[in-house]
Amino acid sequence: MGKKLRITLVRSLAGWPQEQRVVVRTLGLRKPNDQVVQDDTPSIRGMVDRVIHLLKVEEVGRA
Repeated sequence: MGKKLRITLVRSLAGWPQEQRVVVRTLGLRKPNDQVVQDDTPSIRGMVDRVIHLLKVEEVGRA
C-alpha cells in the first residue's frame, strides 16, 4: 500500500467561498479539529492544495 495523509481542519469554514467549503466537505471534514486519513493520490493532493490555508497535513507513512 502507498502513503497516507492525515488531514486536520484547523480553521472554521465560515467566511470562505462556497467552492472551498465544498472541497473541504469532499475530503470528509465538517468541523474544526476533524481528522481524516486519505490515500496520498494526485486527486487528494489537488484538493488539499486548494484549501491548504485551512488544513494541517501530515504524512502517516505506510499502512
